[in-house]
Amino acid sequence: MAGVRFGIVVFPGSNCDRDVAWVTRGLLGCPTRLIWHRETDLSGLDVVVLPGGFSYGDYLRCGAIARFAPVMGSLKEHAARGGYVLGICNGFQILTEAGLLPGALVRNANLHFICDRVGIRVERQDLPWTSAYPQGSTLTLPIAHGEGRYTCDPDTLKQLQDRGQIVFRYAPVAPNGSVDNIAGICDPSGRILGLMPHPERAADPDLPGQDGIPFWQSILRSFAA
Repeated sequence: MAGVRFGIVVFPGSNCDRDVAWVTRGLLGCPTRLIWHRETDLSGLDVVVLPGGFSYGDYLRCGAIARFAPVMGSLKEHAARGGYVLGICNGFQILTEAGLLPGALVRNANLHFICDRVGIRVERQDLPWTSAYPQGSTLTLPIAHGEGRYTCDPDTLKQLQDRGQIVFRYAPVAPNGSVDNIAGICDPSGRILGLMPHPERAADPDLPGQDGIPFWQSILRSFAA
């Protein structure tokens, strides 16, 4: 199971890349490669992670500059080949800016940066990212963002609902004002996932909560199957 090969893209301003690597390499024992944003070689990787942080200082908009990084063309090719892509927090913002996921992440409703542990409900347990969670799970995961309010037009929201692309919702309500309490969505294939909560910050057994570790175990389970 430890044979899943992870790549973690590092942008100027990324600050959760080592957190993810600590989980994938340190806790799960999986081969893990840090990929500088100017690199274009993603060969041999199963899962490519866009981590949290402030890529390019979040100038213009969160993720707006990162979408043009050289690595992003290779990331789109990786996804087109059937590879898995995970965007956490700033990574979720980058995925929407790059058009790999619909909608946008905008300023929190109260205009404040929110750093807290919040309730997250798992809406789908049949995905490679969630299969290790019991049906109907409500988790406690950290969030840390100033522009995490998910928004989209009514037609897009209906498509997300009808196609089962809403993977995580805030429970009971979104602290940032996200439409339909959305905390994470996937593409129609389920292989590309973006979420605002940080499962990598709730995985280490030395931390107060470990609700994030089944998230990473789900990926191993999926590839083992």
